[in-house]
Amino acid sequence: MSHLEQHTSDPATVARAFVAARRGAFAAPVYPGDAPATMVEAYEIQDAAIAAWPDRIAGWKLGRVPPPLDERYGAGRLAGPIFSRNVWLAGPEPTAFGAIVGGFAAVEAEYILEIGEAPPVRPASGERWSAESVAPYVAAVHIGIEIAGSPFAGINDHGPAVTASDFGNNAGLILGASVANWRDRLDELTCRVEIDGVEIGTGGARSIPGGPLDSLAFLLNLLETRGRRLDAGQLISTGAATGVHRIEIGQSAVADFGDDGRIACVAVPAVGAVA
Repeated sequence: MSHLEQHTSDPATVARAFVAARRGAFAAPVYPGDAPATMVEAYEIQDAAIAAWPDRIAGWKLGRVPPPLDERYGAGRLAGPIFSRNVWLAGPEPTAFGAIVGGFAAVEAEYILEIGEAPPVRPASGERWSAESVAPYVAAVHIGIEIAGSPFAGINDHGPAVTASDFGNNAGLILGASVANWRDRLDELTCRVEIDGVEIGTGGARSIPGGPLDSLAFLLNLLETRGRRLDAGQLISTGAATGVHRIEIGQSAVADFGDDGRIACVAVPAVGAVA
């Protein structure tokens, strides 16, 4: 059987299925309905799921849409919400995060932008947002690990619209230390990731197409089309700096940002909500 169902379904039906699976911490062996064919359809599903999710949005994640899919879907990135209960502050001990048995889980070293003053819907110039125009609205840059996760194990195998539809394949954010003098250093920041002590990826801010500030510009332009805005204090996970690294329950990961710090985490079985 295909991992994409062939029956008819509306965005709300797909959204309810994903919300139920995430809240119950059980896997979805197939995509729960008709797969979205466009990013507009994907964000309709995502918006319906946001409305049904019992938590507030604390920020957003961005993910890359590689060629040639970027031309096919009309976007070089996709976005998904990060909810407040799934934001953890990194400490000296590894941060435990839940992964759904039979679903998808991965870790991504990322640079996190903390929003200062809430930006308007559009810049004063009336033009679309750019890396230059968003910079004044960033209060700080942090190191971090995005926890990618979905009940659907094939979330990344069917194109960016499927990925975006389930919260952009986000399951949380581990927030680390702030980066000193980031405005002067952003382009030079580097990092590496290990899983169970084996290095599996290296990169940095330059690995993100256009850089972290361009990710924020993309997000603001997208949110305008969806009737959404950013609030002061929200956190923007700007894209995988070393790649998307699949992780299994019981494995540990470390994101090492050199002099800017390191973050350790461990995947544990996710537990469903009581109600």
